[in-house]
Amino acid sequence: MTIETQTKSTRAEVTREAGSHVRSPEFLALLTARVARRTESQAPGNGAEARAYLDEEIVPELAELGFESEVHPNPESSEHPLLIASRIEDESLPTVLLYGHGDVQFAHDSQWDEGLDPWVLSQDGDRLYGRGSADNKGQHTVNSLALATVLRALAADPASSRLGYNVKVLIETAEEAGSLGLSAFAAAHRDELEADLFLASDGPRIAAEVPTLFLGSRGALNFRLVCHERDGDHHSGNWGGKLRNPATVIAAAINALVDGRGVIRIPDLRPTDPPASVRAAVAELPDIVEDGAPAIDPDWGEPGLTPAERVFAYNVLEVLALDAGNPAQVNNAIPGRAAAHMQLRFVVGTDLTDFETRVRTYLQSQGITGVEVIAEHCVPATRLDPEAAVVAAAAQSIRDTTGLKPAIEPNLGGTIPNDVFAEVLGLPTVWVPHSYPGCNQHAPNEHALLSILEQGAEIMAGMFWDMKENPDDWFSSKTDEHAENTHAENTHAEITDADVTEAEGQGA
Repeated sequence: MTIETQTKSTRAEVTREAGSHVRSPEFLALLTARVARRTESQAPGNGAEARAYLDEEIVPELAELGFESEVHPNPESSEHPLLIASRIEDESLPTVLLYGHGDVQFAHDSQWDEGLDPWVLSQDGDRLYGRGSADNKGQHTVNSLALATVLRALAADPASSRLGYNVKVLIETAEEAGSLGLSAFAAAHRDELEADLFLASDGPRIAAEVPTLFLGSRGALNFRLVCHERDGDHHSGNWGGKLRNPATVIAAAINALVDGRGVIRIPDLRPTDPPASVRAAVAELPDIVEDGAPAIDPDWGEPGLTPAERVFAYNVLEVLALDAGNPAQVNNAIPGRAAAHMQLRFVVGTDLTDFETRVRTYLQSQGITGVEVIAEHCVPATRLDPEAAVVAAAAQSIRDTTGLKPAIEPNLGGTIPNDVFAEVLGLPTVWVPHSYPGCNQHAPNEHALLSILEQGAEIMAGMFWDMKENPDDWFSSKTDEHAENTHAENTHAEITDADVTEAEGQGA
């Protein structure tokens, strides 16, 4: 057997072993204990639970792998601590930064199906039910297991006992609360978090059976349109035709910004054309419709784009809620006030500087006056170039482990705090999700698929192994001009990290 054959054989053995651990009673017991911890980050008074998760679950686990850990206070919240752990083989070696979050969404205890408890891990065939099983306790637990498997295999051979790179870990406990304080924390601890590559697992694959990489996320800007003409309502018969109707004005304002087919009308909110590498990556994405998913509306959104391009390579302007009058008890009255809650999902290249003034000026140019534009929450857009060397390395690693071609999303359609890692820390960002679209993250009956967690452990073990074997393929993208992470600027100097609200899941 040649040395090359021995290496491949060892890699295959390590990946299989990592996957088999996920099926073990020990892994299920570990995940059971973690799901049982009620780390709802949006619920006040849960700081002790968050701290216990880090102190009692993560610190001991990483200590066994040779990490030194420190739990830090959150600069913006006393209830959401963060952990930094480091395993340094040599300061001169490249470093990968891993990430996860120990907090979960509200449990919605009473809404789970009979026989299910959000705080009790329960198995039904391939499904592991429990809050955090998919988002994110199951995913970051799998990644630690994969790293542990590789380290054990290396320790068994004194001739190759080193990884050949350093590993750092950041675990936060406020992701479901908008990653409160994460940006400020990363900026303050930039030296401790310095690395050459960011690698993490969160969110869903594009489909259960398709291993997936995503390289960033669309940005999200929430804003309101408000028309306040007068206090109180007035009889529509006596005053109709004499008084401006705020609801009518708001309806016109919405239509001026986005038409009845979902096409963005305001030029400033339309993105620039995506780079060729992004279009090429999106064109390669499989066209999969999950069972239970709503049917796609083919005539909705920007003309000339495929549904995948509309989600992964373009902007979308949505109306989230409308507020006027009293729909529960309609009166024959002109409302004194009306508002629309809006959201712009945007890709890299969208200029949102001076957002409020530009939108208000556009509405006035369309003859619509008296509408206040109020920007609320903004998370920047980020995207690693799909042609970055590390993307090719990660994709090849997945193929070598699974025999499957991975889907490569230039960015999520949703929003996560990737800007912290791409912009504040300046890292190439690669995400390898171990969940799927039907996992019910944030909803009742959240569950992970054991088969995906098993394959995820195999994939991550393969990646950790390949970083050792071919470090130049993995750690060159930080300085690669084709791999530069770019972002869209925040809308307004007054919009801070503390304003960010994650509304959907992967974060938002």
